[in-house]
Amino acid sequence: MPEPSANEPNPPEQRWMNPGVAGIGSASFLADVGHEVPTALLPSLLTTTLGAPAAALGLIEGLADALAGVGRLTGGALADDPQRRRTVAVGGYTTTAVLSSLLGVTTNIWQAGALRAGAWFARGLRVPARNALLADLVPANAYGRAYGFERAMDNLGAIGGPLLALGLVAVFNVRTAILISVIPGILAALAIIYAIRKAAQPAVRERIPIRLRIRPVLRGDLGRLLGAITAFEVGNVAATLLILRATELLTPAHGIEAATSIALGLYVAYNIAATLASILAGHTSDRLGKRGPVLVMTAGITLFGIAYAALAFDTAGYLLLALPFIAAGLAIGCVETAEHAAVAALAPTDLRGSAFGLLATVQSLGNFAASAIAGLLWTLVSPNAAWAYLAAWMGIALIGMLFTRTGRAAEV
Repeated sequence: MPEPSANEPNPPEQRWMNPGVAGIGSASFLADVGHEVPTALLPSLLTTTLGAPAAALGLIEGLADALAGVGRLTGGALADDPQRRRTVAVGGYTTTAVLSSLLGVTTNIWQAGALRAGAWFARGLRVPARNALLADLVPANAYGRAYGFERAMDNLGAIGGPLLALGLVAVFNVRTAILISVIPGILAALAIIYAIRKAAQPAVRERIPIRLRIRPVLRGDLGRLLGAITAFEVGNVAATLLILRATELLTPAHGIEAATSIALGLYVAYNIAATLASILAGHTSDRLGKRGPVLVMTAGITLFGIAYAALAFDTAGYLLLALPFIAAGLAIGCVETAEHAAVAALAPTDLRGSAFGLLATVQSLGNFAASAIAGLLWTLVSPNAAWAYLAAWMGIALIGMLFTRTGRAAEV
């Protein structure tokens, strides 16, 4: 970004909402709309259309999530090079859109599994590149607002995608609806191209070797912060477990169909809260200065702890269940925004790709561990034990946040 003129005694603050940021936000919204359509319809495609057992869905989704984690780690190494990160971002968005939509022409579960895994690998690959590109587009004192806007647009896409899937299925069949999902996906790729054209072009220099530089990223304040983030992510369970908890608690009083509908309504409230919190968290983080991301993250972790502790108790009232759902939505909006803003501020410019790749990998593997262990506790002990376990990790993460500082970037 261009620096203010030295001749101005009080140069005006640069506008953070510029065409490039708008392009990345639009890409996040359109991409989420695009891949949420096949995600919402995949269970029906596999079990009803292809006649696969329910276990096939779990296997395919597990493989896809694992490859998404690998993609994020690989994408971090690629994104350290400013020129390469542009290519990876465009390729990742385009590949995800095309492979996801091709699920509509699959004739067996193996084809579906390969396409889903490939799409999710490409989706993981693009994440560090997109995040590093966004940091290139705004001044350091606006990282919170920029990442808050991007997260809000992503959450809006998560709401719009399933709604679009319902509308498409009402007009067409499942296969056609999935094929049509390529349209918002390709529009997302075009939005990224637009954002890249609005960013300052990197200086011509030799290509940076492709390698993920973990040790330099873990030095100093950024390393301590990533340690606390790791503790949080190990307790950051998939939102589907919140839906399952609400469904099980509501079924005795309302019946399975009504309970499922209420639980999905609570999930919509969760996503709305996340969208609003992302914007507010970004603005708050910037206003609070260097400690802003840590303070916002701490607030989010505290809200998660409250939500998980509340879900550890049995309640059949859907209004009471709405409170932990909304608290968790506010929490994820705060934490995800602050995580990205903190990494952008603390990582040296030439390590941003590796830093965002490491963050994305910690998020992916941590979420997997949280969901897997909570699921085992749920089955072998009780749902109450699972949520108490997750609440305990939020407490550990809060302790870790006490030892973090955000005063300076790591040195290479």
